[in-house]
Amino acid sequence: MATVIRYSRHGSKKKPFYRIVVQDKTAPRDGRFIDRIGTFDPLKGDASLIISSEKLTYWVSKGAQMSASVENQVKKSRKLGVAKEPHSTAAAAKAQEA
Repeated sequence: MATVIRYSRHGSKKKPFYRIVVQDKTAPRDGRFIDRIGTFDPLKGDASLIISSEKLTYWVSKGAQMSASVENQVKKSRKLGVAKEPHSTAAAAKAQEA
């Protein structure tokens, strides 16, 4: 099964909100997905990208291909240093250790 990391559109008319998901390559854009790894709100700009880098590296290591738009957004956010991690207990534990 070929997998791809791409946007799934949500939100209302003229107010898009995207989830970054891992899907089968043949699945429709807003269809069934395997894993949700982040979100992106284009109305708030580049700072609104929230992605789990652990899940991203896991799926890329398993052979998932990023779509061009997701890849560009991830590269841009890494360059600017604005990508955020989702809130989780693991991230909170790392913060407390440091």
